[in-house]
Amino acid sequence: MLKYETRTTAPADLRGEVARLMESGARLIMTVGTDVRPLGGGFEVTNLFGFDREGRVVGVVVPVPADDPRYPALTPDVPPAGWMEREVYDMIGVTPEGHPDPRRLVVADDWPDDVFPLRKDVPHNYRPPRAENARSALKPTPEGTTVVPVGPFFPTLEEPAYFRLFVEGEEVVDCDYRGFYSHRGVEKLSEQLRYDQVPFLAERICGICGYAHSTCFSQTLEKAVGIEVPKRGRYIRTIMLELERIHSHLLWLGLAAHIVGFDTGFMQAWRVREPVMWAAEALTGNRKTYGMNLPGGVRRDLLPEGIQKVEEVLREVERESQGLMRALERDTALRSRLERTGVLTKEEAVLWGAVGPTARASGVDIDIRRDYPYAAYDELPVNVVVREAGDIWARLEVRVAETLESVRLIREAFANMPQGPTFVEPGEIPPGLIAVGLVEAPRGELCNYLMTGENGKPYRWRVRVPTYMNLQLTPQMVKPGTTIADFPIIAASIDPCFSCTERMEIVRRPREGRAEP
Repeated sequence: MLKYETRTTAPADLRGEVARLMESGARLIMTVGTDVRPLGGGFEVTNLFGFDREGRVVGVVVPVPADDPRYPALTPDVPPAGWMEREVYDMIGVTPEGHPDPRRLVVADDWPDDVFPLRKDVPHNYRPPRAENARSALKPTPEGTTVVPVGPFFPTLEEPAYFRLFVEGEEVVDCDYRGFYSHRGVEKLSEQLRYDQVPFLAERICGICGYAHSTCFSQTLEKAVGIEVPKRGRYIRTIMLELERIHSHLLWLGLAAHIVGFDTGFMQAWRVREPVMWAAEALTGNRKTYGMNLPGGVRRDLLPEGIQKVEEVLREVERESQGLMRALERDTALRSRLERTGVLTKEEAVLWGAVGPTARASGVDIDIRRDYPYAAYDELPVNVVVREAGDIWARLEVRVAETLESVRLIREAFANMPQGPTFVEPGEIPPGLIAVGLVEAPRGELCNYLMTGENGKPYRWRVRVPTYMNLQLTPQMVKPGTTIADFPIIAASIDPCFSCTERMEIVRRPREGRAEP
């Protein structure tokens, strides 16, 4: 079980405190900016550091005065902080001094300089006027290179994302990313919702791993309040999380095959995936967006006929996944296309904070299910799949092996799941409670930070998804010799989910005849 502690430090002492934590084996998980002016303070920047083998997270809290909102940037010493500190400025208006790349990350180029969406005095439906002088967030083009744009709309990805490839001839020498085209306001919108409504919002962050999102929010609130979820409810969560992992990995396998022109593999992977969706529907009534989670457990029990259906599907998935992997291994053209392409070394993965299958394919032995057990994972030990090569083929191997491991975990969960209730009523939740939650989503570590507020609503909810971390690794995978043709599968190899990543603010035009809020 995750253990959370906080330390408060002055801005001048922050980098020294962080250096000591890193020397002790910690890694940066997330940075959170919070507007605490309504609570009698200024702003707070909280940096969460994980000690994975201890199951412990340390929050380093930096109070920042409202009349001088700045603090020393961690990015020069801790590269994974780069995006998070840029977001703190965009959304809260607290400046990370000394940041090596202070470009905008989240807000649009024509967003006004004095509007910070996650400040408490900005309404959730406020649409500011466009700034007259737009500020480009694009990286300058290196001398001697040509820009090849990939996106923001292109056939191999279903969501908008803009990669700029800097090329010399056919070789890619560097790349830049501009995203956050689809802001849906999840964190800001949650401030208007009751705690029992937020899991339904969380589940809609992503159409693939939505159950991981609703689980992460629910268990974060449960930890804040001290709620003990009934054992059967924890087992049901585990089953649904692993079923979600299976269909997500099979979806990625099919899309990866499609990107490299192996459409037979695409059709086979999705053929195997489809019964998994039927099984989810048999258990919950829905193929996706199950609506099962609430703070305190799960809303309903599993039906016996649904359990029988899942057991039948697991046998098929196990057989077909093993056969599909054998077929992929025999396809020498495909294997040669993926081996030694998009290599991410273990040292690079650690330095830049890689998570999930991307990290494990580079030899980083990390898995939240084992390191910070939640749901029923303390009773269902996980065999963590690790590969050393760090290339696209290794990422494929990890995901296929994890699919088979998920089959085993679901079977064990069914065999050991006790009878009893699935839900306990949380009761009244006081304001001012703080907690952190971690879940191993299909793409990797998902982190939630929660501060409870008045009237049974969140004061601050921060979601950091695995793609948010892994996208920053893309330039590291562009090694000498990488061609333009290599890039689509390199970018896809981290299994990016842009809807997960772009969950920030909401803006809305007022209805005709109504004044701007």
